[in-house]
Order: sequence, then C-alpha cells, then structure tokens
Amino acid sequence: MSASVPSEIAEWFAGRGWRVRRHQSEMLAASDAGRHALLVADTGAGKTLAGFLPTLADFTQSRLQGEQPPEGLDTLYVSPLKALAHDVQRNLIMPIEEMGLPIRVETRSGDTPSDRKKRQRTRPPHVLLTTPESLSLLLSYPDSLELFRGLKRVVIDEIHAFATSKRGDLLALALSRLQAIAPEMQRAALSATLADPESFREWLAPWGEIDTVELVNGEPGAPAEVEILLPVEERVPWGGHAATWSIPQLYEMIRENRTTLVFTNTRFLAEYIFQNLWDVNEENLPIGVHHGSLSKEARRKVEGAMARGELRALVATASLDLGVDWGDIDLVVQMGAPKGSSRLLQRIGRANHRLDQPSRALLVPGNRFEFLEATAAKEAVDEGQRDGEDFRPGGLDVLAQHVMACACAAPFEEQALLAEIRSSLTYAWVDDEVWQRVLSFVENGGYSLQAYDKFKRIARGADGIWRLTHPEQAARHRLNAGIIIDSEMLDVRIIAGRSRGGRSLGKVEERFAASLSPGDTFAFAGMSLEVVKLQEMEVLVRAAKKSAMIPSYGGQRLPLTTHLATRVREMLVDRAGWSRFPDDVREWLEVQDWRSQMPGPNSLLVESFPHAAREYTVYYTFIGWNANQSLGMLITKRMEDRGLMPGGFVANDYSLAVWGLKPVTDPAPLLSPDILTEEFIDWVQDSHLLRRAFREVAVIGGLVERQHPGKRKTGKQVTFSTDLIYDVLRKYEPDHLLIEAAWADARARMTDVGRLGDLLDRAASDLVHVELDRVSPLAVPVMVMIGREATPQGQADDVLLLEAESLAGEAMRVADLPA
Repeated sequence: MSASVPSEIAEWFAGRGWRVRRHQSEMLAASDAGRHALLVADTGAGKTLAGFLPTLADFTQSRLQGEQPPEGLDTLYVSPLKALAHDVQRNLIMPIEEMGLPIRVETRSGDTPSDRKKRQRTRPPHVLLTTPESLSLLLSYPDSLELFRGLKRVVIDEIHAFATSKRGDLLALALSRLQAIAPEMQRAALSATLADPESFREWLAPWGEIDTVELVNGEPGAPAEVEILLPVEERVPWGGHAATWSIPQLYEMIRENRTTLVFTNTRFLAEYIFQNLWDVNEENLPIGVHHGSLSKEARRKVEGAMARGELRALVATASLDLGVDWGDIDLVVQMGAPKGSSRLLQRIGRANHRLDQPSRALLVPGNRFEFLEATAAKEAVDEGQRDGEDFRPGGLDVLAQHVMACACAAPFEEQALLAEIRSSLTYAWVDDEVWQRVLSFVENGGYSLQAYDKFKRIARGADGIWRLTHPEQAARHRLNAGIIIDSEMLDVRIIAGRSRGGRSLGKVEERFAASLSPGDTFAFAGMSLEVVKLQEMEVLVRAAKKSAMIPSYGGQRLPLTTHLATRVREMLVDRAGWSRFPDDVREWLEVQDWRSQMPGPNSLLVESFPHAAREYTVYYTFIGWNANQSLGMLITKRMEDRGLMPGGFVANDYSLAVWGLKPVTDPAPLLSPDILTEEFIDWVQDSHLLRRAFREVAVIGGLVERQHPGKRKTGKQVTFSTDLIYDVLRKYEPDHLLIEAAWADARARMTDVGRLGDLLDRAASDLVHVELDRVSPLAVPVMVMIGREATPQGQADDVLLLEAESLAGEAMRVADLPA
C-alpha cells in the first residue's frame, strides 16, 4: 500500500538527489486511510521524515487549494531525549523552509524557558516536539483540552527506547488522554531496532486492537561494517571494563578519521575515557564529552560543534544513542561490552546515517568475556538478529501521577476516566478494585495517612465528580511530576568572585559531593577542577592543573540481554568455532575445557576451589549484574544459615564468585527454587532495596515532594521523609498501593527476579558441579574484581593488573597438561 506523494514534495526530494522511498509513501498511505502506523526501518532510511510526511502533505495540499494554513496544534512529536527533539527540529525546518511551507515548529522540554511554555499553550505552533514528561505536564493544564482538540497526529520516535519502561507507561496514558480529546488522532511510531514488532503494534493501538495499526517495513540498508579491536602484540585483558589499553590505538583512529563518536556505558566512563584521550592528545585535536549530567549549555555547545563538523571526536553515553543525525561521522566506537545487539545497532547507526552506505563501527572489549560478548553482538548484527526488553503491566505509581495530572486539568468522573485509562494496553488490566485503591491513594494517601491534611489532594463532591482539594495542588503537582528519579544532584559552578557561583558546568551526585573538601580536585565536563567550597546545593570550583578523581554516578547498569547471553553460552561449547578467536582467548577456553568444563546453554556450571586460604564457589549464570547481585545476597544468607561461614561475593554480568571459610560440597541446596519464596522476601524487606524502590515510587506517585516553590529538598530530606512513611505503611498498611508498586520495581528492575527464577529452574535439573584444586581460567575475570572497591582510584589499574597476572598464572599453568 503506497500513496501518491504531492508533486511539490516529490520535486523537493528530487532537488536534493533523493527519491521518495517505498516505506515513506506507505506511511503517507496509512495516514490517508485513517490508520495508525508502526515503521521499522534501518537508520538513515528517513524514518523521521516518513513520520512527518502526512503533515507536510496536508499543508502542501492546503496551499495548492488556496486555503490559509490552519491555526492550532496539528502534529505532536514525542522523543525520549531532549537532544533528539532539538536535532529533529533543525532537520525538519530545512524541508519546510525550502518548500516555503507555513509550518511553525517548536520544542518543549525541561530546558524550554517558562515564558515560551506559557505562550505555547495560548498560541501553539503547528508542530510541537516534546518528551513524555513534558507532554504529561502539558496535559495537566485546563487549557490542554482546547489545545489538543484539533490534534491530527502524534509521531513517537525511537519507540523501542522507552515503551517498555515507566516512561512508556506515562506516554501510554498520555496517548489515551489525547485520543479522548481528539478521537480522530492518528498514532505513528518509528524505530530501527525492534525484535518483536507485533508487541509494539499492540502497545501502540487504542484498546490493543492490533489490526488498526499498519506495520510498515523499511527498505533494507547497506549492512554495517563491524570490527573488534584487539591489543597490538598483547593479550586481551583478564579483567576490567574500561578498555583503557586501547587508548593509543583509539587516538590513532581519531587522527585517521574526520569524526569519531566514542560510546561508553556510564557517565563515569565517559569522563574517564575522555581524560585518557586528552592525556595522549599531543596534536590538541578538538575532542568533546557529552552526557546527561552536563549543563544544558555544555550539551548544546557540543551538539552544535558536532553538527558543524568542528569536532574530531566526541565521547558520549546513551545521551546520544538515539536518532541524532550527524552524517559526517565516519566511525562509531563502543568502549566495553555492547550488552545487546539492538543497542549496538542503534549506536552503529550514528555513523554515516545514510541508508545506501555502510556504517563503520569498532567494538573495544575490556576483558575476555567482553570479547566473547562483542563477538556475539557483532554476529547478531551481521545476521540481522535483534533483542529488547519485554512489556510488563503499567506501574501503579505512574497511574497515580496521571490521575493527578487529569484532576489538575479538569474535574473528572471516575468511570469515564477509568475507561479512558483502560483503552491503553499497558493499563487494560486495571479492574474496579485496583482503580478504587488508586483513587483512594490520590485522594488522601491511603488508609494509614488519611488523617494528615498534606496528603489530601482530590475529593469527590456530592455530584460524584472528583476535584482538586485546593487550586495550589496543581502547582505542586507540576513542580514535582516526572518519571526519571536520579540520585540527588548538586550543581557544579565556576566561581564568579566573592565566592559566588557563576556558570554551571552540570551536576554531580550528592553522595560524591559529600566526599569532597576544599582543595580537592576532580575531572568533570572535560576540565580539571578544584573545589573552592560547598554551599547549599552547589559545589563551587575553579580551574585546576591536576585532577585526582572522576565523579561516579549511581544509575542503573545496562543489562546484558538474554539473547546475547545465550549466544555467548553457545559460543563457549562450539569448540570448532574457537579457531576464529585470538590465540590467547582460544588458549583460555582450551585450558578451561581441559581443567574443568564449559558452561553450556542448557546447564548451570558451578566450580569450587581453594585460593588464598579461602574456599571459593563460582556460578556461571549469564543473567546480568542485577540478578547476580541478588543471587549473591541470597546464597550468602543461605550459607550463613547452614553454617558455611560465608565471607562475601562479587558479581559481573556472566558469573558470581562467593567465598567463605568452609567448602561448598553440594551447591544444589543453595540454589533450590524455594529461595525466591522464603529468603528472597525476607532479604528484600530487610535490605535497602525495598526502601529505595519505595522512595522512587513515592516521588513518582506524588506522595513525597522534592520541590516546593523557591525551595528544593536535599536527597537526605527526601530519604528521611520516605523512610518514615515506609515504616508507618509496613507496620499499619502492608498492602498499601505504593508498597505494592515498590515490590513490583524491586522484583523486576532491581533484582531481575524473572531471570533469577529461570536460572533456579535450570539449576534444579541441569546443575553441573566441578571441584578443582585451584582457580579455573574462566573464573579469573570475576576473581579479579575482589577487593577492587578498596583500591585507591589512582592505583587501581596497576594493582588489578598485578592481581590478574597472578591469578591467570595460577589458572593457566600448563605444566600438568597432556602433551
């Protein structure tokens, strides 16, 4: 199904040496037929333009018919990142101006000035580019009903990046509200990396009616060229994940290419890799750094320099994963493990950004397991295999926030709002009992808190209609609403005389700032900074010549996908395939195979051995860091109960090492599935996990406010407030809505209990226990991690290198191997 593209648009394409691609005309045809659409197309295929083509066509037809352009909001574009919205605005304005179309395009995000936000509600642009959070806030205003009444379409970019998360929950609710306000509104979603398009069609469809959503597949692009960087005349490292061994080679590649985009998996690594590159930058090449904790001005400055081709390299995090269109990037580098084939493909797509030319990418593994993971990811990309997270029921804390937003916009009748909410597949599961609990929570905080006036936000009148208890509740909601709950952050400001803060460089976490004293130095925003003083919510700094620390951030670790983990396990037992690996990696696997066993895809290998006067057990799980951390806590707890005297554990994505004073002769009882119904519940309740999850859902649900007009609570104040409430609810109302929401978060996100359950099921039937007289080769990467936290930052690399060499020498000793 394709549509005839207006001649004016076709001529514009031709004038630029382009052609209208099949998937672009099919998106226009779906719109002409009044259908929603999901476009899955490779990076560089013109997805964003395809999403906006119906809007451009409408305005072109109006002009051909001599009509005045319609006033009011016509199209809403939602993206996961502020940077993406600004990039799209820049690229969308080009065809609009060159075709002379009377379309006004603006962005709206947390960075938008308040006067412009206010004007956008009374005199909206034709096209508004925004994020899920900003859209939800916009829907909380009374004039939103009029603002969106004439909305024709909403375009959701990079849908894979947030549809399965709480941000996706918020967007799903916003779409339901928009559809209720503008029943004829069409939905379009775009992505390059969907493993299961049918699930996303269901998510996108009102009432989950999948047949109302047209699936449009893009024309295939040139296959990506992916290589894995290996050390020159050295071995692939045993441990570590920063891959700093590659810095000299990486710098040479930056010199050889016009522009290189270097991705890291964390903000800490972005600053760390940038600092390492700068230390070898003898030619003073323009190299930048970009991550979400930098100030808006710093990010915009770097984005502008990249767009103008002024940077030779940019070190970035996921803040630039998505959609940013810089066609002159020659090479994308992934430092450390990619964690998933879809994520890798997304990052590769930043190079070249042209459908007909291959993107070039380089994977830089930090250690041997990461080499296997990089190989698995490269082969998955070569074979066109994708992965991604599964959908789950919508969060109750997000639903509570949405109900409050609706109440701020207008009084509501509860059954009508419930019907609207249930039209989203994400919340179709909400029945009358759950709905009454949500309303009760938003009304007064729930049974245990209803005596406190501060929690009374809405009330039902004699007419059965729900209204705000006071108009000021709307301002308080808008000040505190949001889904992304970072650790408490402090501004880093260059000192501007008389010890006053001047230009903001960005933010560091409160816990990192608490470790600083005047005179301390740290690296941030690509600069060496000396602490002058800490005041209120600011760290005042000045330029320094030396740097000693790099800020660390709490944040969630990128999870290893199940798909990639399975590929690595298959690779480990494919002995014929080892010949394609470097000699040292092949020898590592061969010695492991001779001395112990390989962890195959259908078994759980557990090794036990003595080392340094302690007894170690290593579990090769391949279930990711979060799940391994949970398993480590549960196993040590069960070991303690059985008198096995555990000492501690360390975990990475692939394995878990537990040590103690007594050997584990039979690990099966430590891994019985009932651990998830007995110890798990006790452990989560007694640990910080449930409190941390509760803190987040309490803020999202609006129970605890981070900000009051002119004043912001510190992280300690928020923690104190939520801990008090948590203790009250656990004692008097353990089935409270937010306790339930916190449990859902703790199980799914913080402990990854689903993958943990799968592992324990496998252990019950396919456990292989090997007792050894010394550390095995495969155990070295996780064993190297022991004691890392106690190692001073400046000495970490040297100390870990010595430890790794010692362990590796013991594991790989081949004097007793057969000839």
